[in-house]
Amino acid sequence: MTDRTYSESRRTPVQLAALLFGAVFLLVGIAGFIPGITSDVGSMEFAGHESEAMLLGIFQVSILHNIVHLLYGVAGLALARTAGSARGYLLIGGVVYLGLWLYGLLIDKESTANFVPLNDADDWLHLGLGVAMVALSFLPGQRRVQEHKVDRRYGREPRI
Repeated sequence: MTDRTYSESRRTPVQLAALLFGAVFLLVGIAGFIPGITSDVGSMEFAGHESEAMLLGIFQVSILHNIVHLLYGVAGLALARTAGSARGYLLIGGVVYLGLWLYGLLIDKESTANFVPLNDADDWLHLGLGVAMVALSFLPGQRRVQEHKVDRRYGREPRI
């Protein structure tokens, strides 16, 4: 019996980052509708600063805000399939979050301009997300390939 060699490819670091962010955004979008995780769900508005719903009692959310998180989550999971699209998701998504951070700093939180809605905790979270996503978009996008020799007699790598 002879030994055979096979290659095992893994996701790249940039794909794993996009996959992680996508999964977290999806979970956050779902959690925004769950009473107990989100307080005052009954007062949640579609959009606008009048929504009193608070995710984890900290982050002001609305139906629109939760839908945006769900869409970001689905996009992250879908775009994590290739290194190039994962990089684009993280870079563009990060720039959008940095823009949202600036928007949140500049608007009057009690005005109709606060349609998402945003509070101070959201603003600083958006800064952190934006910086992290842009930084992670520079992770390696090359696949690491590991070769394994398999002893056909035992179906596993030979012992050395």
